[in-house]
Amino acid sequence: MKETNSDPHLAGLNVYRVGGAVRDALLGWPVYDNDWVVVGATPEAMRKRGFKPVGRDFPVFLHPETAEEYALARTERKSGHGYAGFDVHASPDVTLEEDLLRRDLTINAIAQRTDGELTDPFNGQGDIEQRVLRHISSAFSEDPLRVLRTARFLARYASLGFTIAPETLALMLQVSHSGELEHLAAERVWVETEKALGEPSPEVYFTTLERCDALNVWWPELVGEGLEKGLAALAQVPESGSMPVAHWRYAQLVSPLTTEQRDALAERLKLPNAVAQLARQAALTHALLTAEFDGPQVLRWLERLDGWRKPEQVEAQLALVKVLAPEQVGRLKSAWQAAQEVSPQVLIAEGYKGAALGEALRERRGQAVVAALK
Repeated sequence: MKETNSDPHLAGLNVYRVGGAVRDALLGWPVYDNDWVVVGATPEAMRKRGFKPVGRDFPVFLHPETAEEYALARTERKSGHGYAGFDVHASPDVTLEEDLLRRDLTINAIAQRTDGELTDPFNGQGDIEQRVLRHISSAFSEDPLRVLRTARFLARYASLGFTIAPETLALMLQVSHSGELEHLAAERVWVETEKALGEPSPEVYFTTLERCDALNVWWPELVGEGLEKGLAALAQVPESGSMPVAHWRYAQLVSPLTTEQRDALAERLKLPNAVAQLARQAALTHALLTAEFDGPQVLRWLERLDGWRKPEQVEAQLALVKVLAPEQVGRLKSAWQAAQEVSPQVLIAEGYKGAALGEALRERRGQAVVAALK
């Protein structure tokens, strides 16, 4: 039976809110975005109602007024490796239950009509009550990205008491051993990891991947002692600043690694430049704080942070110092301010120019830093 809907663009259509919005509403978690599935419609019918097609791999449309996504009900069949290795079939014959069956976890396979009525063929509500992340079918193992997604969901909901069902963890282990994880695009791996780093319990993401032998596929540098040290550092990040907390957490996670290990990980994950750079700069700060630093070391730290051209990078690292070594932040701030007060114009007036000007500027800044540290 088709649903009556007050929205003229949706009138007469079978429309359901699905996935994360339904799950989080049932959990009392904030809902930021809605995803909708339309059963029994065609692409032509959606276009006639003013919807704008945006899906390349399957029919997805934007609502002409709200810009929310409406996808036609579809099924999927494994046809290749990795996240994108699927043949998609969307047609008016695909039922709501068939569309829900292709999803990963039972808690993500609940649909809700606009009048509030729920369709829950796989008992996702029961698993929400029991606080369990459970796969819907053996097709879970066909998409390796689901290993990362499940670990990310646990990082989000661990504080609510969620665990992964033993049979689901066994499937995750099977996927890790199958070699399918290696076929994921690095960008997709980073997207899931970045989201996980922004969750309430980011450490759970990595410990879960370690439990199912997935860590050594994309993050071999963290296996063993590296993970223990990295997770301890991950817990110490600046509370505020211009950098996203997920990026700070990544920088801290990899701070115990060697330069070679950090660079290898950044290259493998194809990290955004800003994230890789923050990780390098945080490592410089860690190195500075592990020694009884003096004026030349602090000056070198400021230079390697490109402080004269990008002072915000020094300010960001001072925020990290405030967390890691609050007793040192005052000294370093004073040294930074003193170095900034050295005026190139004064040196030019004294007759310096060319290479001599650069040398004199560095010498004066070094003197200012030494004086401030004392």
